[in-house]
Amino acid sequence: MTAALFHAVGRRVSLLDKLLALHYPLLLLLAGIGAVGVLMLYSTAAGAPESRVWAQLARLSVGMSLLLVATLVDLRVWLRAAYPLYFLALALLVLVELVGSQSMGAQRWLRFASVSFQPSEVMKIALVLALARYYHGLPPEKTTRLSSLFIPILLTLMPILLLLRQPDLGTALLLLLLGTGVLFIAGVRYRYFLAAFAAGLCSLPLAWQFLHAYQRQRILTFLFPEQDPMGTGYHIMQSKIALGSGGIFGRGYGHGSQNNLDFLPEKETDFIFTVLAEEMGLLGSLGLMSLYVLALFFTFLVAARSGAHFGRILAMGLGINFFLHVFSNIAMVTGLIPVVGMPLPLVSYGGSAVVALLFGFGLVMNVHVHQHLSPAATSTLR
Repeated sequence: MTAALFHAVGRRVSLLDKLLALHYPLLLLLAGIGAVGVLMLYSTAAGAPESRVWAQLARLSVGMSLLLVATLVDLRVWLRAAYPLYFLALALLVLVELVGSQSMGAQRWLRFASVSFQPSEVMKIALVLALARYYHGLPPEKTTRLSSLFIPILLTLMPILLLLRQPDLGTALLLLLLGTGVLFIAGVRYRYFLAAFAAGLCSLPLAWQFLHAYQRQRILTFLFPEQDPMGTGYHIMQSKIALGSGGIFGRGYGHGSQNNLDFLPEKETDFIFTVLAEEMGLLGSLGLMSLYVLALFFTFLVAARSGAHFGRILAMGLGINFFLHVFSNIAMVTGLIPVVGMPLPLVSYGGSAVVALLFGFGLVMNVHVHQHLSPAATSTLR
């Protein structure tokens, strides 16, 4: 299969060719979103950039470097490495179970010397790679068969079960939605999704019994946040106050009262969007969301133009992953879904999420660089 991909390329693409073929509009969009994050972190640090801003700049630099590496490596290498990378990510999740470090009651990180990272962020990219590799090698007539669902469902459920043990319900649900999205774009029949959705609804009372106490409380707080405004409802209540106080034009950069008075919790990470909404108002919020929409548009356009089935599913799956992160964070801070602890892509302070997302966009650009693969040539890549 991988040899066929090499011949399908038709010619050896030089390093210069790849650099010239980079998707520069998408690259500028990602840099712009990252710049917004740095500005917001500077604001939350009260003008003391040495606290977090320099660390975020370093992580963005590492992420951009990995983006270029992921772009310049030949597409057939990623096809060949899809399953090994998936099982490496799965092994890291098992390692978290054995020797992972704990924080705030959850065991989600691996630490090497002074560096810590979340393997779950690696798994999001690895799962898309593995599912794209599977459906790339599956004949079209078998895609709609029920028997062909066993392997992709297994690939999706194994990391979910490990994440539930950490516990990390939010990331587990995101992986479930991500895997489901990839199956949908791969061409799985609608009735299988409807049957799974119906089974999920029927199992909700049983699932409630297995939730941890704090997870049940998060759901109850989502439904009735005003019942405990100084306790479990504090986060979302303060977030809504900050969102509302910004109005249309905002209070001005660095002049958010909820931010400066430290009323807003987790303002560098999960709730950084509310800092932007308070200081830049509705217009600033819509501006950032427009950057996200444009990045998604270019990602899906890359998928649509790809001649390789592997490239189409890979780019589309990574676009779904990006969308789920953006939607989950903004919906969480606005009270549309329960608080799940999901960072805002390339804006929230963090290392693993920033680096993993930029690496994923490097794979998207790799698909763009190799979009000249023809459907006729790639039809033999099984």
